[in-house]
Amino acid sequence: MVTESASSPADELQALQAGGCTQAQAWDLFDRLPAASVETITVGRWRGEELDTGHPFAGTLTASGWLGKQFDTSEQVYPLVFSDEAGHVFAIDPRFVSVHILESASTSAAAGIRKALRFIRPAVRTRSAKACLRDILYRGVVSAALIYDHRAAIDYFRRVDEKALLGVEEIRDMAEPFFFVLRR
Repeated sequence: MVTESASSPADELQALQAGGCTQAQAWDLFDRLPAASVETITVGRWRGEELDTGHPFAGTLTASGWLGKQFDTSEQVYPLVFSDEAGHVFAIDPRFVSVHILESASTSAAAGIRKALRFIRPAVRTRSAKACLRDILYRGVVSAALIYDHRAAIDYFRRVDEKALLGVEEIRDMAEPFFFVLRR
């Protein structure tokens, strides 16, 4: 676990990712980071990484083939971009991703999901945007937030540096939020 702050937000994030962290440590970094405006993050695809805080989702998104998110405009947002074992990249409709399955799945079960994506891709993929971006006040800072069209969840973002965002997903009825990193 990381207890000392690093020299820059990017260094601190790297240390948290390398050593694991608590929710409190993730919140501490998040709350010290500057805003990330919608205007500055609508640049296309962002590669996703998990920040392991012991959340039930830990390891499952990466193992299932999650690549990240795509922000083409504030209205054209693809919140779940995946790749299958053959390397095909595609957006998944969030309505087909059960929070309860992610919560209870092991990383080995999630790896099985990635194998299955090759076959179920036509049924779960989407070619239309499934979220929008808005600048919203959250924890005292107006910053970019991803609002899902058909899911009781919002992703909030703060800027680590020009090429990285720290995100936190608040999901209705989940005790703890899920922290993640997006990189260009």
